[in-house]
Amino acid sequence: MTNRDPRGGDALDREFDEALALAKDPASQGRTAQDSASQDPAQRPGRSSGASGAPGPRGPHRHRPATPWPDARAIAARAPRTSRPSPTTLDGTPVARPLPEALGHVLAAPLTALTDLPSFDTSAMDGWALAGPGPWRLPAADQSVLAGHAEADPLPDGHAIRIATGARVPPGATAVLRTEHGAATGGWLYAAPAHPVSPGQDIRPRGQECRSGDLLLPAGAVITPVILGLAAAAGYDELPTMARPRVEILVLGDELLRQGLPHDGRIRDALGPMLAPWLRALGAEPLATRRLADDAEALYAAVAESPADVVLTTGGTAAGPVDHVHPTLRRLDAELLVDGVAVRPGHPMLLARLAPHKHLVGLPGNPLAAVSGLLTLAEPLLRTLTGRPAPAPCPAPLAAAVHGHPRDTRLVPVVFREDEAFPLRFNGPAMLRGVAVADGLAVIPPGGAERGTEVEMLDLPWSTAWPGPQE
Repeated sequence: MTNRDPRGGDALDREFDEALALAKDPASQGRTAQDSASQDPAQRPGRSSGASGAPGPRGPHRHRPATPWPDARAIAARAPRTSRPSPTTLDGTPVARPLPEALGHVLAAPLTALTDLPSFDTSAMDGWALAGPGPWRLPAADQSVLAGHAEADPLPDGHAIRIATGARVPPGATAVLRTEHGAATGGWLYAAPAHPVSPGQDIRPRGQECRSGDLLLPAGAVITPVILGLAAAAGYDELPTMARPRVEILVLGDELLRQGLPHDGRIRDALGPMLAPWLRALGAEPLATRRLADDAEALYAAVAESPADVVLTTGGTAAGPVDHVHPTLRRLDAELLVDGVAVRPGHPMLLARLAPHKHLVGLPGNPLAAVSGLLTLAEPLLRTLTGRPAPAPCPAPLAAAVHGHPRDTRLVPVVFREDEAFPLRFNGPAMLRGVAVADGLAVIPPGGAERGTEVEMLDLPWSTAWPGPQE
């Protein structure tokens, strides 16, 4: 990160120093974790707030137990597989996209080579094509074999000809001698004594990289810039891709401002600007971000009429007088797949099936709690809808002990330094300061984890700071 605070200190280094201080003071770590846990909406009275986390009237307690965190992620990943996708959106039919438009999409079919690579014997260097052992006679005229030209005439034994990198090797050539390793004089070419010529030297033989029909990449690969280059080299003009699930974001709350400073009990909407880019990074296609007041009819109409494959709401998932998500789901006869998760922050998140091809993810309104909901429910759901494979587990050892909740999993922002994960202090449900400089979130089991314990890490979709254990 490059953000710096006004006093000139690097923001990430400041968080790192705080993490070290916590490591030296376990009691402080415990107090911080307890304070953070106590801020979770599920532990205090009030509505499932908007981005402010402001408390509201007390609602009734939940009657069903919260879903364990690992189970909630598994349910979200399986949810699309138990329903028949819409025939007009995610029916599994590949979408052919021209190469310039395919970046970031997911391959819907295996990528196989349409040609040999290279498709002919090619010079790997500028120099001379050689036939047989030297010295070699050079042509009387200044002749060269250049890239992009038709195949040259056969090269007789004992002869050489100038050749450029990427040019087709003439029939009969047995090696290429680099320019810096040869000397031409009196119509003859000599190899430097320190660089004897071996058969096949500096020739890329036809099919060295792949043969026509070879599997290059499996279905499910996310298309990167390098994959675009490989596909072009292998003969593709367009690629078969998965349709991106369409997501509509509904940001709920009378208290939310879209601009300016907080005033008169109203606060800025921190989630609206964040969610669409995050969902796009997860492979979704955000249709719109809509702000709705705390109005039951407005929410019902927005969800019922949404054309999206996934509706994502923020706030309103508890049981207070202005928490309208649950009543809306009942009115729509939705199937509630996850109703509360045993995780801190983010306890009152939910997942529902609105129709065979349509789901709703309800995020808590507190910003870090909403991030927890994104990683717990939205990411596995979208991963399945986009055909992306599940990431391989990459545990990391903790650089400091982390206090745990007695019963629930905790998700704690961390930075990686010297193969260790340093927990960050600003990890309350309403805080984004910690996760803004984080490399990932550590999954802390109930009861906590001691220093040196290897725990699961959740990637942020734009972070590559933790490559996992090295072989």
